[in-house]
Amino acid sequence: MRKCIDKKNLVFIGGTLLLSLLFAANIFYGSVDIPAADVLGVLAGKECNDVWRLIIVGTRLPQAVTALLAGAAVSVAGLMLQTLFNNPLAGPEVLGINSGAGLGVAVVMLLAQGTVYAGGMGLYGYFATLAGAFIGAFMVISLVLLLSSMLKNRLYLLIAGVAVSFLVSSVISILNYFATAEGVHSYMIWGMGSFSGVSLERLPMFVIPLLLLLAITVLQSKPLNALLLGDDYAMNLGIGVMKARVVLLALSGLMIAVVTAFCGPVTFIGLAVPHLARLSLKSSNHNLLLPATMIAGASVALLCNIICQLPGESGLMPLGAVTPLVGAPVIIYVLLKERGTM
Repeated sequence: MRKCIDKKNLVFIGGTLLLSLLFAANIFYGSVDIPAADVLGVLAGKECNDVWRLIIVGTRLPQAVTALLAGAAVSVAGLMLQTLFNNPLAGPEVLGINSGAGLGVAVVMLLAQGTVYAGGMGLYGYFATLAGAFIGAFMVISLVLLLSSMLKNRLYLLIAGVAVSFLVSSVISILNYFATAEGVHSYMIWGMGSFSGVSLERLPMFVIPLLLLLAITVLQSKPLNALLLGDDYAMNLGIGVMKARVVLLALSGLMIAVVTAFCGPVTFIGLAVPHLARLSLKSSNHNLLLPATMIAGASVALLCNIICQLPGESGLMPLGAVTPLVGAPVIIYVLLKERGTM
C-alpha cells in the first residue's frame, strides 16, 4: 500500500513539475525571439523594451493561462462524460457536444455579421457568445442523454453522436451559405481554434467562470465513483442518479461552452487526456483522477500551444491542426487495448 501511495504521489509531483515547465516555456518561447534575461526582467517589473513587455504581459501570459485552464476544463469534461456513459470513447467531440457549442456560436456570430465574439467585444459579445455556446451544447447534451436511455449499446450511442455532429455541421454550413462575407470569415478564423483569443482585459471573464466550475467539479468525485459502479450501487449509497447525471452534464456543458466560445473547437484533448491520467495512476478513483486529469489536460494544452508557435515569424498554426497530433495516438492505443491486441 505504501509503495502504491508513493508511486501516485510521484505521478502528481512529476505532473506538477512538467506543468510548471510547460507554463514557463509558454512565457519564454514565442514567435518573437526575446532573450531569457529580458523576459525575467519584464516579469520582475524592471524597465525594459515596451514592445517586449507588451508581448510578454499582453500576449504570452494570458495565452498561457488560457491554455492551462482550457485544457484542464475540457479534459475534466471528457472524464465526466466517459464515466457518465460508461464508455471510454465518449468525449465532447464524439458525442457532438463540441459541434453543438459551435452551432450556438455560429448563430450568434453569423447573425451579427462577424461583429460579435467572446474575446473581442464587451459584455454583450461575451454573454451573447457564451449563451449561444451553452444553448447549443445543452441541446446536444439533452439529445445524447435521451438517446443513451434508448440505446443501451455503447457502439450505437457513439454512432448516434457522430450522426448528431454531422447534422450540426450541415446546419452550420447552411448558415454560412446565407451569411455575409464578414460573418463567414470571422467564423472561419474562430473555427481554426486558438488560445490567443483572450486578451489581458478579457482574461477575468474567462478565468473566473472556469475556476468556479472546476472547483465545483472537484466536489463531484463521490457521485462519479458511485456511477462508475452502476446506477443500483449509486442508489444504495443514497445518491440521486438522475440528479447527479443532470448536474454532471450541466457542468460538462458549461465548461465546454466557455472554452469553445473563447478558443474555438478544442478537439481530442477531452477524449484522450482522461486515458493518460488513468494509465499514469492505474486507478479509476475519481478522488485521484479529477486532479490528475486537470494537470494532464493543462500540460497537453500548453504543449499544443508551444507547437502552434513553431512556425515562428511565419505565423501561428491553427490549434485544430495540432491537438489531433497529440490526442489521436492515445485514442488508437485505447482502441487496440480494448480489442486486446496490446
